[in-house]
Amino acid sequence: MPNITFTGPAGRLEGKYFLSQQKNAPIALVMHPHPLHGGTMNNKVTYQIYESFARCGFSVMRFNFRGVGNSQGEWDNGIGELSDAAAALDWLHNNNPHASGIWISGFSFGAWITMQLLMRRPDVSRFIAVAPPIGLYDFSFFSPCPSSGLITIGSSDEIVDVSNVEDMLKATARQKGAKLHYSKIPDADHFFTEQQEILSSVLCQYIASNVPQQG
Repeated sequence: MPNITFTGPAGRLEGKYFLSQQKNAPIALVMHPHPLHGGTMNNKVTYQIYESFARCGFSVMRFNFRGVGNSQGEWDNGIGELSDAAAALDWLHNNNPHASGIWISGFSFGAWITMQLLMRRPDVSRFIAVAPPIGLYDFSFFSPCPSSGLITIGSSDEIVDVSNVEDMLKATARQKGAKLHYSKIPDADHFFTEQQEILSSVLCQYIASNVPQQG
């Protein structure tokens, strides 16, 4: 799990990178929660997503948005952070040019960035959004959804209204072939405080059942 640095739009960004030993392994990018509320790439949920991809044979990276940890720059209300995510995905893909698939993922604020990046990158195969802050941020951009993915939330989320998530899923159009899988984890709060293992199981099951076959 080596530390890495790469060039972002506002300066150097830091990350953690796991390189799979599998030839042409799929790649995954993981994005952390809100930088102004203590979110970093070492957040427990962010780490669970990262570990789930690694266990399924992916080469995977998580990174700190601008102004977090040793990443240069300052908070930019999500605009610059989306640019950071695009730069991170470019770095990951450039270092794995023959990857058999490209996945992006994020938790809370990171899920919002994930879903925006998905709309801008037709090369992305699938996405995972954990506790996306629907109702707190504008998600009108998300329809029609271009790629299949997993959206999961705790039934006792105290920050995101679960009904907002479910209403958006019902209203979201999908492009042909795109399927949205929804998982609501019983009794889990926004940070899955007592349900980390259940969250890991949900993530691993979805990733393993949709991982591209190695050629």
